Amino acid sequence: GIQPQGGLVQDQQLRPVHQGLDHPHLLLVALGQIGDAGTQVQIEPLRRGPERWLRRLGLGVLARPRLLSLAVRLQPLARPFLPARTRSLLPEPSREPRLPPVLEPEGEPRGTVALLTGCVQDRWYRSVNLAAAHVLTRNGWRVLVPRGQTCCGALHAHHGRLDAARELARHAMATFAGADAVLVTAAGCAAHLSEVGDLLGTPQAHAFAERVHDVVRFLAREGIRPPAANPGIPRVAVHDACHALRVSRIREEPRALLARVPGLELVEIPSGDVCCGAAGLYTVLEPDMADALMRAKAEAVASTGAPVLASANPGCTMQIAAGLRWLGHEVEILHPVEILDRAYAAEAGRDAPSGPSP
Repeated sequence: GIQPQGGLVQDQQLRPVHQGLDHPHLLLVALGQIGDAGTQVQIEPLRRGPERWLRRLGLGVLARPRLLSLAVRLQPLARPFLPARTRSLLPEPSREPRLPPVLEPEGEPRGTVALLTGCVQDRWYRSVNLAAAHVLTRNGWRVLVPRGQTCCGALHAHHGRLDAARELARHAMATFAGADAVLVTAAGCAAHLSEVGDLLGTPQAHAFAERVHDVVRFLAREGIRPPAANPGIPRVAVHDACHALRVSRIREEPRALLARVPGLELVEIPSGDVCCGAAGLYTVLEPDMADALMRAKAEAVASTGAPVLASANPGCTMQIAAGLRWLGHEVEILHPVEILDRAYAAEAGRDAPSGPSP
């Protein structure tokens, strides 16, 4: 088995294991569970170079909202100096306005939920959070967006930085104290926060984890009013993020929601259960293998002929979008809630909000 050396799992120990996996993401999940059980595991590749220090810097910035906001503002200036592969993966920052602290429901109120906006999601894919809020309020939910949110710590846990992950988990618990339901739009973050009970090992953490829900699962379980119009999308391919599929056991829920949109054909991706190569930090830990998985996934997506891909995790969206660009395929990538939001906008005769392009 993999044995930490002074709290460190070396890359030489990982390589023969994950090279034999069809789904290398599972190794990172397993290592996270080892750490949660009390072993201080850190994934620290032996290689040296700018990307190693870049990811260390990135983890530090993600945990500090002010630094993250500054980094996003400086992104256009810093872009020429980033490693070529990082430039190819990094999307443009979001330009949409931030959500207000409270959004009131339309029609008969069904309850109150709190929305976790995230770090990567909020800075680069804010349209997803806006769409989630629109869909929730349109279906009778009052939405709270607490201020003072930070990174949930999922990427820190993937990287073995468990002390930082625990600190961020405690902050999330304090930020969302009193919320009956905490909804998360990023599949990886939802999976991570649903397991903070094991990470922190306290009754309070277990109780908090029970209140965390992936927004796709929540909407599918609670039900939505079917949109009355198609937003101009004839066909959608559905991508299953590894975190959603293997940790949260979410597969049918996005399909059930999208099936409510009239005239929308859902198509499956060949070998759709194979990882896209993002896998938390796998894309920076093993760029060559991650790129091979990314290209295979992009080709599989393009083979469906669907003009839109439904993806519920920002890491997957970032990874697959880069693969599609590299291969010259034009496929728009949208979160399932963005497709629903566009459908509701279409029935109301409004211009559908624009989402991130590949």
